Amino acid sequence: MWIGWLTLDLRLGDVHSLKQKRSVVRPLVAEVKRRFAVSVAETGHLDLYRRTEIGVSVVAADRAHVAEVLDAAERLVAAHPEVEVAEARQRVLRDDDMD
Repeated sequence: MWIGWLTLDLRLGDVHSLKQKRSVVRPLVAEVKRRFAVSVAETGHLDLYRRTEIGVSVVAADRAHVAEVLDAAERLVAAHPEVEVAEARQRVLRDDDMD
């Protein structure tokens, strides 16, 4: 079993309140979840309105599939004009590597 996760540190464009931030982040998180059947959540910078961190995780039998899904999720987020990917960190581990 392979476990992979992606952490995206995002800068948000023309956002001036936490309410506006939610109106950008919620649909983005929902789209990634729906499109790739992964676990995804806003995981950081919760009190800042011009930044956010999104975490994506996936479990599969094949390492290549895990990497492919995480790469595609990163491309999808980066394609949204209202966000800029400041940093993307990806990690893929085999379940026995976690002991």
